[in-house]
Amino acid sequence: MARGVDWPRQRTGPDRVIRRRPSFGAVAGAVLCCCMSMTPSLLPRPWVLHAVIGGIAAAIGYAIGALVGAALRRARVRPGPRVMRIAWITLLVVAGLLFVSMPVVSADWERPARRVVGLGTRIDWLTWSLIPVAAIVVCTVIVMAARVVRLATRIVIRLLDRVVPRPAAYIAGSILVVLLLVAAVQGLLFNVLLGVAERAASLANTRTSPGITQPTSPLLSGSHASRAQWQTLGAQGRDFIGKTTTPAQLAAFSGRPAMQPIRVYVGLDTARSLTERARLAVAELERTGAFDRKVLAVMTSTGSGWVDERAAAPLEYMYAGDSALVAIQYSYLPSWISLLTENKAAAAGRALFDAVHERWAQRPATHRPKLLVFGESLGSYGTELAFPGGVQDLTSHTDGALLAGPPSFNPIWQQLTQARDPDSPVWRPLYQQGRTVRFAQTAADLRAVPSPDGRPHVVYLQNGSDPIVWWHPRLLVHRPQWLRAPRAADVSPDLDWLPLVTFWQLAGDLAVGNSIPAGHGHQYGSMPAAAWAAIAAPDSWTEADTTRLRTLLDHTASTP
Repeated sequence: MARGVDWPRQRTGPDRVIRRRPSFGAVAGAVLCCCMSMTPSLLPRPWVLHAVIGGIAAAIGYAIGALVGAALRRARVRPGPRVMRIAWITLLVVAGLLFVSMPVVSADWERPARRVVGLGTRIDWLTWSLIPVAAIVVCTVIVMAARVVRLATRIVIRLLDRVVPRPAAYIAGSILVVLLLVAAVQGLLFNVLLGVAERAASLANTRTSPGITQPTSPLLSGSHASRAQWQTLGAQGRDFIGKTTTPAQLAAFSGRPAMQPIRVYVGLDTARSLTERARLAVAELERTGAFDRKVLAVMTSTGSGWVDERAAAPLEYMYAGDSALVAIQYSYLPSWISLLTENKAAAAGRALFDAVHERWAQRPATHRPKLLVFGESLGSYGTELAFPGGVQDLTSHTDGALLAGPPSFNPIWQQLTQARDPDSPVWRPLYQQGRTVRFAQTAADLRAVPSPDGRPHVVYLQNGSDPIVWWHPRLLVHRPQWLRAPRAADVSPDLDWLPLVTFWQLAGDLAVGNSIPAGHGHQYGSMPAAAWAAIAAPDSWTEADTTRLRTLLDHTASTP
């Protein structure tokens, strides 16, 4: 046995490990963190999500309190029975008062947060009062799962203790259980859940939305003239093609004759490999005459293949149909699952843009369409990864770029944000005085910083309350810059950073980002129309046209 190390003997029975009474420190930590989780977050949330976040925060506090208590016992700090009795009574009374009062206080914090993003301020008191109760249930499940892991670790250590010295048994046993746990989560649980998600997403991919029919125009993928057959486009691809604006709609808007817009989409089932899908997309562009149009936009979809219609249609209205849009599908799964499994968005963004740009560059400079790129959410990440040279690469290889709701791990977004001009806030950064890049939440933001030629080359749309933009692992231990004054208008003044807790609060906000009214959260509404007008509108286009178009698009629902 190693000298100087007091390795405890494994004499605690399995039932005592599972059923043992929680320590004072563990309960105090759980109560404190659970109450902290009910403080304001970036977005208003339903009570169930509040309870889940509260349960996770309570479990974290439980672990921290248990560790602190164990350290104090190791240091021989042991209050007497009478002191502990008083401490327990005080803790239980305080916990009861907090669990009664915190839902009331939390509701008062929730109302202004709901008001600022355009939601009603009515709160159901009955369900809101259940938050602490439901959080305790969630915390209990997590703690019991942790105790099962601890019991398994003790059993493995006890078995190893028979054949190796106790220090080695502790180290080897702990490592073995951790490896087995990781293997179980990644290799079994994760794969099972991923398989279920893939099957469900694959089934959804075969559906066709009401009112969407196969196109008759040969200028659209999925038509009888197209090599990308209708049934292979997937649900999102059929929506993208089926919602193409018609010449009649365009003529009614502009008051002049309009062309049939070109839309190309290649689904996951259309071709087996990403390279084949990109090549087929270019072949479709050539077949339809897309390289002879005035504007060509390469649009990187989100994980499931979705392209925001309110980002696609504006270019068709601005150019009276003298336009071409192209996108490909790289996954059945929603963006967050696609990102966890494999970084297909980056590969898709590079493959499609490189294939289109290669063919576009072969045309004489005077006979090329404007080449634009677009990406929203995970699609913006895929778009950025097509330009490894950063913002200079992006501006030199395109005629304009629109990126909406960029995740915090986007490399070009990080480059621009970190290099922003002094005194500009991180939620509305000013890069090189706005000459080539602008960040906006409203149309006024786009006009606030005029550039020498009157228009920016790159526009980032990012709402101050978008959790996709601001959620990052650093929130665990670092106060974010977007909480510094001045704050974005739709960020609650009551929101403050709490170690560990704020990270989980924003993780919960990710689930509700798309259920918030346009202009807040992860909803950008008709703002892409204003952004495209700033980037690449034709000379005849006016600000009044943009206002009319936004009014028209605001009546069009478009959610992923």
